[in-house]
Amino acid sequence: MINVMIREVGLRDGLQMLPTVMTTADKLDWIFSEFACGVTEFEASSFVSAKLVPQLSDAAEVCAHAVKMSGLTVSALAPNLKGAEFGIAAGVDKINFVISVSEEHNQANVRRSVEQSVLEFARVAELLKATKGHRPRLVAGLATSFGCTISGRVLESNVRKLAISLVKLGADELIIADTVGYADPASIRSVFTSLRADFGEAIPIAAHLHDTRGLGLANALAALEGGVRAFDSSLGGLGGCPNSPGATGNVPTEDLVFMCESMGLRTGIDLPRLLQVRSKLKHQLPDAPFAGSIARAGLPKGWDRASH
Repeated sequence: MINVMIREVGLRDGLQMLPTVMTTADKLDWIFSEFACGVTEFEASSFVSAKLVPQLSDAAEVCAHAVKMSGLTVSALAPNLKGAEFGIAAGVDKINFVISVSEEHNQANVRRSVEQSVLEFARVAELLKATKGHRPRLVAGLATSFGCTISGRVLESNVRKLAISLVKLGADELIIADTVGYADPASIRSVFTSLRADFGEAIPIAAHLHDTRGLGLANALAALEGGVRAFDSSLGGLGGCPNSPGATGNVPTEDLVFMCESMGLRTGIDLPRLLQVRSKLKHQLPDAPFAGSIARAGLPKGWDRASH
């Protein structure tokens, strides 16, 4: 039985920040290798402009191959209706439509007001309702839910207001993101507790946390205390935000697995094997800024995963 679901987002959030363009074959090898460790959900890519993000120009090919892996859930980011159409064509299981709660960040990120992005989200929801055959789940990602480098702190009331609007329009799931590392355990606990009160168990809510200011795992623990049981993370802590200088990577997948398993929370992920995948990935991306404590210090003597 899995207590905590961990989704790997390094192939999108991590790779979009690197000058190196990883080959499609290496991306698929990354997915296959980490899937073999027990990671069952990946944000495999993003359907954005290849001119703006050449690192993800093979999104359709990566997703189309990944969805053929039995037991794997494949999601892709789509910032607009066109991206969602590409995601549907590729057969993804989830489309992650991201809107920044911060007006200024949304303008910088997708060149739209928050209101305009909500209208585009509604169009995507209608498209999915009309989709015959395999219908991806629609995930609303609320970026900068705790603050942004342009406008500073974000009000919790604005997060809740936007979340409620998107659920009413058809969001099947929510991802609440600390995109640039402004959150602290108290604000994390407050936001997720409030959202759980708003939606109960009807809407799955995940946390997307960055370790920009060293509070990534502390915030993950606070989210767990707030009832969250699904997290985004990135192998080696790769990631960041192109429109937020200094916003370093996501919580490292391997460190999050270590914390959860040490607490007796089953993730279904083989950590020693995952560390081997990280080591291989580091050779494939020698210039990438890998982070993480477990890879540096090693597992404690006698440590055993919760599922043993």
